[in-house]
Amino acid sequence: MFKKIQIQLTLLCTLVCGAILVVMSLVCLSVSEKESQNQKFAEFQINVNMLVSYLGSQTVISHAWLSQFRSDTGFEIDIQDNGFQLTFGHTAPNFLEEGDFASVRQKAKTDYGVLEEAFTADSVLSTHTEFELSLKGEPYYGAMALIPKNNGILNIAILFPLARLQKDILLQRLLFAGADICGVLLLGVFFWFFTWRMIQPLKKNRQKQAAFIASASHELRSPLTVMLSCLSAMQQASPEEAKHFSNTIELEGKRMGRLIEDMLTLSSTDNSQFDICKTPVELDTLLLTAYEKFEPLAQKKHLSLRVSLPEEMVPPCLCDKGRMEQVLSILLDNAVSYTPQGGAISLSLKLEPDKVLLGVSDNGDGISDEEKEAVFDRFYRCDKSHKDKSHFGLGLCIAHEIVRMHKGKLWIEDTPGGGATFIVSINL
Repeated sequence: MFKKIQIQLTLLCTLVCGAILVVMSLVCLSVSEKESQNQKFAEFQINVNMLVSYLGSQTVISHAWLSQFRSDTGFEIDIQDNGFQLTFGHTAPNFLEEGDFASVRQKAKTDYGVLEEAFTADSVLSTHTEFELSLKGEPYYGAMALIPKNNGILNIAILFPLARLQKDILLQRLLFAGADICGVLLLGVFFWFFTWRMIQPLKKNRQKQAAFIASASHELRSPLTVMLSCLSAMQQASPEEAKHFSNTIELEGKRMGRLIEDMLTLSSTDNSQFDICKTPVELDTLLLTAYEKFEPLAQKKHLSLRVSLPEEMVPPCLCDKGRMEQVLSILLDNAVSYTPQGGAISLSLKLEPDKVLLGVSDNGDGISDEEKEAVFDRFYRCDKSHKDKSHFGLGLCIAHEIVRMHKGKLWIEDTPGGGATFIVSINL
C-alpha cells in the first residue's frame, strides 16, 4: 500500500512541478526569442541606415566598399539607378533571383507606401522602410530605400536571410527542452526520495497502530477469558466456590476497566482532546501529597520511601495539578511494583533558573540503555512474561504524553548504585 502511495505521490508531484517548470521555460523562451528577434531587427535597421547614409553622401558608388559591407552584414543588395540595375550581377548570390528583389519593392510599395513616383527632381530627402517577409518559404528581413541622386533616384532593395537566427532559436529551444527533460527527471528522483521520507512516519504509525491493536486485543482477551471460564465453572460449582469465582470475575472486570480507561486516555491525547487546565501549583506540596499517598503501600512492601525538597522557596509552577498528580502516581506505582523488598524509593524536587526537576528514584534492577526509550511505548513492559497483572505497559506512555503536553520532558537516568531514576522537567 505504501509503495503504491509513494508512486502516486511521486508522479503527482513530478507532473505538477514539471508542468510548472515547462510553462516557466516556455515563457522565458518566448521572451528570449522575442528579444533576440527585436535585437536582430534593430541591428538590421542600423545597418540599413548606414548603407543609405553612405550611398546618399557619395557621388561614385564603390564596389569594393559595397562588397565589404555585404560581407560584414550578410546583406543581399540590389541597386537600380533610374530603372537600370547597377549591382545585381555582382552582389546578389546565386540562390536569389531578380524576382526576389522585385517582391521586396512590391511589398514596400503596397504595404508601406514607398513610391518612386512620389519623388521629383527637387526631392533631396531619402526614404526607406524595413519589414519582414517570406520568400520561397524562408524568412527574411527586407528593406527598400529611395535616394535622390543627380536628378535621378537610386532604388535599393535589401534582403537579409534569417536562417542563422532561426538556427540559433532552434538550438536554444533544444537546450531548453533538454534542460526541462533533465529537470523533470531530477524532480522525479527528488520526489521519490522525498515521498519515501514523508511516508516513513505514516508507515511507522501504521505499524505502531497494528502493534497497539494486537497488544490491546491480547490484554483484553486475557481477563475476558478468565471471566468466561469462571462463569462456566460457576454453573457447576458449590456456593462457596461460586463466591470465589464471583470475586475473580469482579477483579478481572475492574482490571479490564482500568485498561479501557488508560486506552481512552491515550486516544484523547492522539486526537488532541486531552484537557490541560493550567493553574499555579506548588510542586513541593504536590510532592508531599504523593509521598503521603504512597507511604502506606511502601511500608506494606517493606520499602523505604523518602522525600527531598530544596531549602530555598520554590515558586508556583503553571501546570495542571490533577495531571501532574497522575504522573507522580504512575512513576511511584512503577517504583513500588518493581523495587524488591528492603529497597528504597526517593522523591526529589530541584529548582533550576528556568525550570523545576521532579525525580522518582529506586534501587531496583534498573533499566538497560536499550529499553530506556522503549519503556515509553504503548504496552511495552520490561517484564516480558507479563507476570505482573496490575500493569499493562500504558502508564509510562500516559505520563510521557502528559508531560509533553505541558511542554516538558520525561526521561530516565541510572540511579547511582543501581536502579532507575525518572526525571520530569517542567518550565517555570
